[in-house]
Parts: sequence; structure tokens; C-alpha cells
Amino acid sequence: MPPDVVSLAARSRRARRRDRRVYTHSHPLLFALLAATRRRPVVRLGRTLLVHGTEAYHETLTRVPLDRTASGTTGGAAAELTAGDVLFDQDGAEHRTARRALSAGLNTAALQRIRPHWQAVLTERIPERADGDIDLDIELVALARELAGVTAAALTGATGCPHRLAHAAAEAAAHAARDHLPGLRRRGQGAAAAAARLTALLPGPCDAMVAVAAVNTTVAAVPRAVAWCADAGLWPAVNETTAPRLAAELLRLTAPTPLLPRVAAADTTLAGHPVRAGNRLILVARHAARAHRRPPAGDPTAVSRDATQAVFGAGPHACPGAGLARTQLADVLLALAPHQPVVTRARVDRRSALPGYAELTLRPGRP
Repeated sequence: MPPDVVSLAARSRRARRRDRRVYTHSHPLLFALLAATRRRPVVRLGRTLLVHGTEAYHETLTRVPLDRTASGTTGGAAAELTAGDVLFDQDGAEHRTARRALSAGLNTAALQRIRPHWQAVLTERIPERADGDIDLDIELVALARELAGVTAAALTGATGCPHRLAHAAAEAAAHAARDHLPGLRRRGQGAAAAAARLTALLPGPCDAMVAVAAVNTTVAAVPRAVAWCADAGLWPAVNETTAPRLAAELLRLTAPTPLLPRVAAADTTLAGHPVRAGNRLILVARHAARAHRRPPAGDPTAVSRDATQAVFGAGPHACPGAGLARTQLADVLLALAPHQPVVTRARVDRRSALPGYAELTLRPGRP
């Protein structure tokens, strides 16, 4: 094997080790269980089924009847945040109508309207590299939170402070996440107050889930993807052509939303396992996405659409914000690439709704 391919493999292992600590430090028992069972496509634990396999994951989202507003699911959290108003994560005609409206707000024209907001932040926070500019440290979690705030404000039409909006969305999601994880669940005393603080900043209560999704996925995804890019030594591969594909592959590798909690709405079967109405289904998006064919050695941007889509769901329940997430991360990579930054400090966030960093400091590397 050529030396450059060996070096790439070693750097990729380093990137994977750092990213794995995000899971093991934030939810050690949960992810130890998931790691121990990942070799089986579906594992039953009492009334809960862990879904690891790519085919079983896709089948759950496209064929299994799901109760999208059950307690402990994303839809259930949406009901709490919106007081039962329009939910884009439910079934039937209302679900389809709400999803069409949301998708229209995230189409190409809308993306071009929103994109300048986060590009302005990148331009201000990450200046163009000049000769000798080696003293600029970048705190990426703070930057991601600012990107998330301005994006959520542009998506929802909120006119208040983007920083306050980002903080409120993160706080509301952290409380709601307690109901998402398998095992014992206890609703936090501040959950209702956190939801109220968030909705007070938005034009309407149904905007809460949009803000929560935009903020928390951005704050989780961007620092982890950038850390992986830095540890794996991928900066020389980043340019206008490769950045979109590399962003999609980094989101597949890091899976910022690693678990999708669902509840079966009717009796059925899944990969040969009987499923009863009311059974909890924990879809491990991280494993389903990783199980896809890996890119050829030496070309980290050569990935299939099916592989990169897996982390955003499938079928009628796929996340409509996938294109926005990929475009935003590609812009971040392009802004950072001239600096070729390295990670100097990384601290895992143990309280956030999604596995991520509380701090991630970058120092420009050798040009």
C-alpha cells in the first residue's frame, strides 16, 4: 500500500478515536450498550428494539407504522414544545401539509436567501489568511452557536437576538432529550419553562421545532466534522468542488443525530422480529450510516448518495433540512481550509441534547 494511503488511514483512525470520545464521555452506558449490540441488525431488549442494520433502519422509516407523537419520540417532544400545534413530524394529511410547507421553506430559493446570513458570520469570524497569520485561535463551538442562531432566526422570521434564540433552543432540547433515551426517563422540572422561553422568542409556537432542529444539529455537527477534518488531515482536499461532497461524508461519519427514537403504531415484523404496537424502536442512525460501503482509499469525498442520506432518515420521514446542513458545513470547511487548523483543546459537552463539544479550540496550522 502506498505510504500516503497508509498515512491517510492512520490519520482517519485518530479522527475516529477523538470522535468516539464524544459518545463515550457524554452517554457512556448507553453507547457501550449500542457498541456491544451493533453487529446484529435488530436487538430486542424487553419492549424496546435497537435497530442497527442499514436495511432494517430503512424499513422502519418506510414500511413500519409509527406513532409519531408518542411520548419519548421526536414527535412527542414536538408536542411539548408547540403545545400540540402544527407538527411536521406526525402522520396523515396534517403531517403531509406541514412537511410540504417546511420543505418549501428549505428549497433552493430559500437556501439562497438564508445562506448570506451565515456567510456573513464566517467572513467576520474567520478572516482570510495572510502571510504570518498564525496567532488566530478559533473557538468553534461558539462560532457554531452563532451560525445556528442566525440560521434559525432566518428560517423562522424571529427578529430578536440570535444568541438568545440559540441558547433557548439548546436549553429546550436538552430538557426534551431526557425522554428520548432508552431506559429510565424523568421529565426535568424546567422543561416547560424552557419551552416557554423558546416560544416567546418566535413568531409562532410551531416554529419551535424548526429552531430546535436548526440550532442543535448545527452546534453538534459543525465542531465534530471540523475536528474530524483536522485530525484526518483533509484540509488539502478542500476546495469549491470537493467541499460539498466532503461535508456530506463528514456528516455520515459523525452522525450528529445518532439515535432516532420511534414507537410502533401497529403489530408488524422487522428483520424477522415481531413488533407489537407500543414497542419502542431506537434507530441507530450512526451505525446504519457507517454500514454503507466506505469510500475508496485515498478519496474521502467519493461517497454514494444513499450513504450520506442515511443520517437524515429515509422516505417520507427524511429530514427536509439535509441540504441546508450540507451546504452550511461546506461553507465552514471552505472558510477554514486556508488556515489548515489543528485542534488544540477539546472538551465534551455532557449536558447537550446531541453528542458534541462544549469547547473546541483551533489553531491555524502550517499553510
